[in-house]
Amino acid sequence: MIKPPRRQGEYPDREIDCQEAKEPGFQAIVDCMIEAGWTRGEIMRSLKLLIAADNMTQKENAKVEA
Repeated sequence: MIKPPRRQGEYPDREIDCQEAKEPGFQAIVDCMIEAGWTRGEIMRSLKLLIAADNMTQKENAKVEA
């Protein structure tokens, strides 16, 4: 289970809390991928590409909704 934010709305450590909440799941995914034969470098590069693709999708969706 992923921990929710400590409180509603913005607060100073919200991004840190978000990072800490996803870290166990992220590490589990990385461990599984390494076990499957992928290198840490491949995993991190593919993660950057996934983030870039998601950002592009979000921008395109915002244009459609506007």
